[in-house]
Amino acid sequence: MKRILVSGGGGFLGSHLCDRLLKEGNEVLCVDNFFTGNRKNIHHLLDNKNFELLRHDITHPLFVEVDEIYNLACPASPVHYQFDPVQTTKTSVIGAMNMLGLAKRLKIKVLQASTSEIYGDPEVHPQPESYKGSVNTLGPRACYDEGKRCAETLFFDYHRQHKVAIKVMRIFNTYGPRMHPNDGRVVSNFIVQALKGQDITMYGDGMQTRSFCYVDDNIEGMYRLMNSRDGFTGPVNIGNPGEFTMLDLAQQIIELTNSKSKMIFMPLPQDDPMQRKPVIDLAKKELDWEPTVNLREGLVKTISYFESVI
Repeated sequence: MKRILVSGGGGFLGSHLCDRLLKEGNEVLCVDNFFTGNRKNIHHLLDNKNFELLRHDITHPLFVEVDEIYNLACPASPVHYQFDPVQTTKTSVIGAMNMLGLAKRLKIKVLQASTSEIYGDPEVHPQPESYKGSVNTLGPRACYDEGKRCAETLFFDYHRQHKVAIKVMRIFNTYGPRMHPNDGRVVSNFIVQALKGQDITMYGDGMQTRSFCYVDDNIEGMYRLMNSRDGFTGPVNIGNPGEFTMLDLAQQIIELTNSKSKMIFMPLPQDDPMQRKPVIDLAKKELDWEPTVNLREGLVKTISYFESVI
């Protein structure tokens, strides 16, 4: 049995990770300040003797005894990370330093939940880990994009300078149960609007593309990365290489919800990427991982969840 710290453990991905780690027989210390996390996501775990909840902001130092760290703490949707951009950058950068400092002191592994946003609006398609990205450092998304890029820099500097055992995972669009209904992400936006019979808000012409990974596949990739061979640091893309336009996604959701919603078209937000699709050859090779849940199957499960909470 390991004692594992999950920062951001009350969030969408963090709560599913807590489930998985407990299922594997570990003790879990869930750390969250609940800026975007939700206690309902972990309510079912509070009576588990192997689960502990600590309300804490990782921009402040944390002194605990654990065997591994998964660093997932940071607002991940544009609505939330642009609400307080300075705090978003602090969480990405200072929070990473605090988790790395803890890992250094304890001589343990630490996994960084990085993001496909480090590629920005990519000039290379699809995106391999070797692509260095195209990010506007001055735009409204930079607090998140550059914060995560700086966090990756810190992880590799701690690895080189202090021999900290690191794992870096670049997460592509992930969806599933426990997404926040008002987080501004396209899957949750479209599903909530369709279920309520509201107009579906389409930004741009709807031809921009994304690749959608179901949450169970994401957590499997994360778990395999943490337990991968010593010396393999990543970064490694974890995402579904299936590519869909926003119009494709909206049409599937309208069909699956039997909605009467119509689409309305709005201007594309600044620096919104036009294409996003991972190359996952490295994940296949090093982790023996690839997604197993197709978009339609995942949407059915996600719609069922939103029907229960709306």
